[in-house]
Amino acid sequence: MTTFRAALVQLRTPAEQSAALAHAAPLIRKAAGEGAKLIVTPEGSNLLQRDRTAMVQTMRPLEEDVFVQGARGLAAELRVWLLLGSVVVARPDGKAANRSVLIDAEGGLRTVYDKVHMFDVDLPNGDRYRESALYEPGTEAAIADTPFGRLGLTICYDIRFPHMHRALAKAGAEILTVPAAFTVPTGEAHWEVLLRARAIETGSFVLAAAQGGLHADGRETWGRSTIVDPWGRVLAKLDHDEPSVAVADIDLSEVAKARQAIPSLRNERAFSGPEAAQ
Repeated sequence: MTTFRAALVQLRTPAEQSAALAHAAPLIRKAAGEGAKLIVTPEGSNLLQRDRTAMVQTMRPLEEDVFVQGARGLAAELRVWLLLGSVVVARPDGKAANRSVLIDAEGGLRTVYDKVHMFDVDLPNGDRYRESALYEPGTEAAIADTPFGRLGLTICYDIRFPHMHRALAKAGAEILTVPAAFTVPTGEAHWEVLLRARAIETGSFVLAAAQGGLHADGRETWGRSTIVDPWGRVLAKLDHDEPSVAVADIDLSEVAKARQAIPSLRNERAFSGPEAAQ
């Protein structure tokens, strides 16, 4: 299948899984109703909770998570592939994972990816984030084959690491997924330019579903869910932070055209030095 319709579901996820499912389900249905066969949700689709103690008490293993199980039922009912951009789930060792979950049109779990890069930062506006204090980072990149093409899975802060996206593209990914919960300062400054840069550098489609607005836990996220084609053109964008759906028709022949015009994946050469600064 070279042409298909993809959708991004922009959310304002609550701090509990059942409420998150009730929030997301109508938007997933709307996306399917508009003809989307691949639907992507944002980072933290099943719960967003800044209070670490409350999050640890709330999160469940992937197999027991109410949101994940409800999403599997929706995918099977609607006959769509559904990428839960990420869900916060409990690991067997008691730590948390920030995990992308790809669900097929029968409701089966196809591929998972645990976020590799942790957002540990002190922002100029005073906000402080330490993802590594809660989440165990992943160690492996992930590729998934679908009827619509090969997906390369990333999550939010991964967007700032171009080598990961190049590696996914060189492994055959035609579509890069970038579910996110960007802060407002970084979203306003960097969101779209980073998405377009990763698309251009790799000659890939980028599907970036986002959280948006003021959440119950007090955080504020940027929204502006965006689909970019391999030439860096924005095919669809929500110009706001409200829960909504963005849809675009994806023609995978554009990947080959872009990579033939700018063959940087083939032209890359190994080089030595310089040493990393200490």
